[in-house]
Amino acid sequence: MITEKIKDMKFYYKLTCLMVLCIIGVSCKKYLDVVPNNVGTLDYAFSNRNEAENYLFGCYNTFQTLNREIVNNVGFVTSSEIIYPNLDDNPFNKITGAGFKLIRGGVQNVSNPVIDYWNGANGGQPIYVALRRCNIMLENIDKPFDLKEPEKKRWIAEIKFLKAYYHYYLIRLYGPIVLIKENRAIDGLIEQTKVKRSSVDESFAYVIQLLNEATPDLPSAIGNKLLEYGRATKSMGMALKAEALTTAASPLFNGNPDYAGFKDKDGKNLFSTAIDPQKWSAAAKACKEAIDEFESRGGVLYDRVPTNKVENVSDELKRVLKLQSVITEKRDQNPELIWSSQFSFEYQGYVFPKLTTDAVSFGNEHPSNWSVPISTTELFYTKNGVPINEDNTSAFDYANRNTPQFGDNSNKSYIKMGYETAKANFNREPRFYAALGFDGGIWFGNDKRNESDAFYVQARGPFAIAGPKSQFATNITGYWPKKLANYLSIMNNGIEFESYYIPVMRLGGLYLLYAEALNEEGGASKQDILLWIDKVRTRAGLPGVASAWQNYSKNPTKPDSKEGRREIIHQERRIELCFEGQSGWDLRRWKEIQGILSRPLQGWNVNESTAANYYRPRTVAVPFFGLKDYLWPIRNSEVVINENLVQTPFW
Repeated sequence: MITEKIKDMKFYYKLTCLMVLCIIGVSCKKYLDVVPNNVGTLDYAFSNRNEAENYLFGCYNTFQTLNREIVNNVGFVTSSEIIYPNLDDNPFNKITGAGFKLIRGGVQNVSNPVIDYWNGANGGQPIYVALRRCNIMLENIDKPFDLKEPEKKRWIAEIKFLKAYYHYYLIRLYGPIVLIKENRAIDGLIEQTKVKRSSVDESFAYVIQLLNEATPDLPSAIGNKLLEYGRATKSMGMALKAEALTTAASPLFNGNPDYAGFKDKDGKNLFSTAIDPQKWSAAAKACKEAIDEFESRGGVLYDRVPTNKVENVSDELKRVLKLQSVITEKRDQNPELIWSSQFSFEYQGYVFPKLTTDAVSFGNEHPSNWSVPISTTELFYTKNGVPINEDNTSAFDYANRNTPQFGDNSNKSYIKMGYETAKANFNREPRFYAALGFDGGIWFGNDKRNESDAFYVQARGPFAIAGPKSQFATNITGYWPKKLANYLSIMNNGIEFESYYIPVMRLGGLYLLYAEALNEEGGASKQDILLWIDKVRTRAGLPGVASAWQNYSKNPTKPDSKEGRREIIHQERRIELCFEGQSGWDLRRWKEIQGILSRPLQGWNVNESTAANYYRPRTVAVPFFGLKDYLWPIRNSEVVINENLVQTPFW
């Protein structure tokens, strides 16, 4: 199909409007505006600055859409952080993609791939079309007579940033990809359209080349946020470079023996056959440069307690609200945000449990059915800042964590006093209570201002307010992804969802990326590595790594070794970035997702009304992930049309 699209380049030269008509959604932001349907030729499109700017905004289309629809984000739906019932025959099912089904196996295929970003089908975006659109912009950038040089330099930098992002997105999914450095002539030989996959190292090198060229001419900050928010900045370019280099250095792409025999039709190796430790050095350097740039512009970790509709609350609950607001704070008031989705999160009705009897009537439209498996909840630390199976104190009873216990005074800001809930929900770190809703858990907000009036979740059995109400309106594990609900949102006798925009990249994640690169590089001291993890932990109300493990862990020497620190860093990223569409990508590049998805996913026995019967783990999904699932297949018709194109290994 790539060959067919290349042959159809005449179409793109004749009808500029097609380049931007697929912009999705309505926005007051100018750069999301659509070129009118009667726009004629490319000459007209680049006849002056205003028309050319419209074309530039069209080049952003796919970028914005990739960061919009989280249910088509592979890093989100394959992370096992959330299970969806997959009730395709239900007329109220708004999840039209098959992304959530992927972890169950038997869905992905070579004839019609799920979330296909190569061709732009089944939830995937047509990234190669976006790349050709960018190349057309670069080819015609000199035509507008009134485009001044400083602005032209910025536009060129933005297009190169977009090209880098689009190529990087494809690499994460497909490994070695076809590089679209420039558009091929429409009247060229057919053989010239039969492109080959470049090696993984060549693919990453081109991404970094583009970012190196783009970053110096990108603005340090967006001046007019009303009109330009979401356009590329220097910090975005440097952060993307840091992430791309870290991904390139990771086990999936750096000397992966599983792909040692992966070659093109000429016998060229498409994966490096030896681990290159220097890739970690390059990643560490890029991470630090990105941090320095963002912090020099005022970027800091979000550390403010929200005050809107917050009156009498404890310090414990204030910290929970602060941690929730890291995600849900308004974009222009969040100093941690490097960049976010340009479209508000659309699924609060899926993550918000019913807290009042009036709200139950909204079950069809807002089913509250995004369910968090117990394995995800067990990632979060105890209140002492160590894994729940390592805590050496009496604060957490790991062996009996699934037995019921009544809410007590020491946990009253998190659990309803006197309400019987699982021991697993007691004495956990603040991020546990900011990220998760559960039976007996306090859910502040929903138009309540005081902690004494706060709602709590009642989820045991079909007669409980938040319990199962129908095949569709049921949370099948008994845990909700609270982190994805704005505390200002209301679901009562009416629905008022306070909008927010999920981060794509934020400073906390960049700190942890830097810690990972330093650790893998091997040249930094333990103290220098832990420093960056501890910045994130301090905001979360936890002791530093060294102190926590020395005082509270059964394995006090764990932070002393590279392997031990690696395990700590990986768990810290999965906790800090949980539900943000990052963990699935991390687990892939670490080559750990196969192990994660080798175990059944469990939840509570949600149809039972008594605590003794409810808190019995049961299997709700049996995931499947094989070696071939690390990389996406290319549609078989592509390989048939283009004999120079090789299929992804194991497909």
